[in-house]
Amino acid sequence: MADGDRPPVTEDPWRSLRELTAARIALGRAGGSLPTRAQLDFQTAHARARDAVHRALDVDAALGALAAAELPVLRAHSAAADRREFLLRPDLGRRLNDASRARLGVEREAGRDADAVFVVADGLSALAVERHAGPLLGRVVPELRREGWTLAPIVLAEQGRVALGDEVGELLGARLAAVLIGERPGLSAPDSLGVYLTFAPRPGRVDAERNCVSNVRPDGLDYPAAAHKLLWLMREARRRRLTGVGLKEEAPALAAGAARITSRGAG
Repeated sequence: MADGDRPPVTEDPWRSLRELTAARIALGRAGGSLPTRAQLDFQTAHARARDAVHRALDVDAALGALAAAELPVLRAHSAAADRREFLLRPDLGRRLNDASRARLGVEREAGRDADAVFVVADGLSALAVERHAGPLLGRVVPELRREGWTLAPIVLAEQGRVALGDEVGELLGARLAAVLIGERPGLSAPDSLGVYLTFAPRPGRVDAERNCVSNVRPDGLDYPAAAHKLLWLMREARRRRLTGVGLKEEAPALAAGAARITSRGAG
C-alpha cells in the first residue's frame, strides 16, 4: 500500500481489551496524536466531570430517592453558604452552620441515642447522591432493622464533606456515622458514590479512623455488593467498637449470581 493510501488511524493491537474496562486504553493513533474521536470523547468526559463538581444538589430528587429507606429525613447545611464557597473553603464543608446545629440538637432532645446515622451529602458530585444513595440505603436499612439496630433519621446535607458526619453523629448521639457522599468525578464516571464509616463520631476524627466503600454505581461496585460490604463493616464496627486502620474489610464473597462486581474505576 502506498503512503497516501494508509488509513488515517492506526488501530491498537490490544483494542479488544476495551470491552472489559471503561479506562482509556488501546485508543490507537493518528500520526503522533490521538484519533479525533478519542480526543473528543476525552473532552466530553472532562466537561461532564467539571459539570458534576459545580452542579447543585436537586433536593427534591434526593428526598424522593431516599424515600426507599423508609426513615425520616432531616435537612442540614454546612457552613459553606453556596457551591463556590464550598469548593474554595473545604474547611467550611466539614462543619454545620448554626441553624442546622440547633435543629439537630432539638432532634436529639426529642429522641434517643442510636446505633447508627446515615448522612447523605452532595460532596463533589450531587449527581451520585441523587442516583445511588436511595437504592443503596433501600438495601441496607431493612437489613439493619431486621437485626434490631436503632437508626437515627437520615440527614441530607447540602455543601457537605466527609467530616460533616462526625458533628452530625455526635449531635444525634449515634454510635456509628455512615456518610454517603459524591466522590470526585473521574473521566469515566461523574457519578461515583462513596460511603465513609466512623465509629464514635465526633469533630476531630481523622481519615485513618474511617472505613470507605468506594465507587458505588451500577458500572462500578453495584448496589448488592456495596450493601454487602457496608453491612459487614457496620456489624464488625459495632462488635469491635472501632473503624479505620484497625478494621480490615474481609466480607465473604457473595453467592454466585448475587452481585456483579466490575473492575471499572471512577477515573
